[in-house]
Amino acid sequence: MNNSKILVPIEKSFYEVYIDPDLLHNIGKELIKIGYEQNTKILIISNKEIADIFGSRILASLEKLNLKAEIYTIKSGEKYKTLNTLSEIYDSASKFGLGRDSLMIALGGGIVGDITGLAAATWLRGVDYVQVPTTLLSMVDSSVGGKTAVNHPNGKNLIGAFYQPKAVFIDTKTLNTLPAREFKAGMAEIIKYGVIDDEDLFKFLESKDNIKKILNLKNDYLVKIIRNSVETKSKIVSLDEKEQGIRAKLNYGHSFG
Repeated sequence: MNNSKILVPIEKSFYEVYIDPDLLHNIGKELIKIGYEQNTKILIISNKEIADIFGSRILASLEKLNLKAEIYTIKSGEKYKTLNTLSEIYDSASKFGLGRDSLMIALGGGIVGDITGLAAATWLRGVDYVQVPTTLLSMVDSSVGGKTAVNHPNGKNLIGAFYQPKAVFIDTKTLNTLPAREFKAGMAEIIKYGVIDDEDLFKFLESKDNIKKILNLKNDYLVKIIRNSVETKSKIVSLDEKEQGIRAKLNYGHSFG
């Protein structure tokens, strides 16, 4: 598979973001490549709408490599991004026998990614997880950076943790089923990256011909704008990691200095 890869640096390590139009068909192979063994148990978290479209495809890819996978679907919408839903994921993980050497996969948009990341961060004090974003916004924003959370009655994302994924797999073909409004939300984020840190991307987006091809979901054009955006986001992630390290040292010095 000839996919595009971006390295996301994190403290003392890194992970890779893969972009390709056929990743769902090849996720099993990619997981084996990055070190997961056959018979690894994998719990896929999604919602019914996404699982109905892509669930059988990802399961077939995993089962072909003798990876033992199940899908657990959560309810769609911000109002279900709660501790109750998180608890339901824990119940599913327990029933499936998800151990320390197991893996969670977030298959869906930002809400699925956020809650799966928090579930992975806290189940058995931390198991691996992989992001498989299916919306343009989650591809260029929430799937990269390790911000995981659920909501509290007093506010959004008040309960969470920084927990980085082991990899991010972006299949651009999933955008074929994305509603136009959600695609535009992702484009707004991409334009923001162009304004903040990528003059080349901003100029590229100024071309009406390029925009037409992007809206027609031409893969080469999608890969370019997603890649550029993820590269910018990875810089932000790196800066966030450094800031967290500095804050930790300052807090340590304050407490014990």
